[in-house]
Amino acid sequence: MIIVCPSCLAKNRVPEEKIEAQPSCGQCHQPLIPLAPIDLNEQNFSQFITHSDLPILIDLWAEWCGPCKMMAPHFSAVAKQNPRVIFAKINTEESPRLSSAFHVRSIPTLVLMNKTNEIARISGALRSSELQQWLDQHLNV
Repeated sequence: MIIVCPSCLAKNRVPEEKIEAQPSCGQCHQPLIPLAPIDLNEQNFSQFITHSDLPILIDLWAEWCGPCKMMAPHFSAVAKQNPRVIFAKINTEESPRLSSAFHVRSIPTLVLMNKTNEIARISGALRSSELQQWLDQHLNV
């Protein structure tokens, strides 16, 4: 599998059986799959989406959004429990072109991606259990 490093954007080849062993980047030695959400923006989004073989769950949010702030700890908690999914956040105010490209109508909006293919989408704040259930349903776990 190819996994893009969230720190330096280097592409790393990782055997599938070693994904859950918390692999490090061969270039910068940072964790390849941090068990916390990473920040994506207009500069690094394309590199991540097109080259990462793991599914990516994106939270489109804004600083002024109350439900977004309420959901953030739940999103982080579910990220810690899912080493086979990359959890990412896109601030819609700082990345308006991405927000537009995703046709975001309300926030928070969660989009599950496999490379450039959208697998599923849901809008509104979710608690940890609801988020995990939604994720399992769409990943066929």
